Amino acid sequence: MAKAEKTKKARKDAQLIIRISKEERDDFVELCDGLDTSAAREIRRFIRGFLREHDNTNSET
Repeated sequence: MAKAEKTKKARKDAQLIIRISKEERDDFVELCDGLDTSAAREIRRFIRGFLREHDNTNSET
């Protein structure tokens, strides 16, 4: 039962569409593959870090 609850909480239900050059995308995906990670995982990690960074900044003012 706990596993089902965890899966439900981690559900990803939205998309973010961005436009970048094909060369940048290909380089990024290739680098991620070389680092044994996925492009999506790294973008999610960036977004979470960016949100944490700016949440801390906003709460200090």
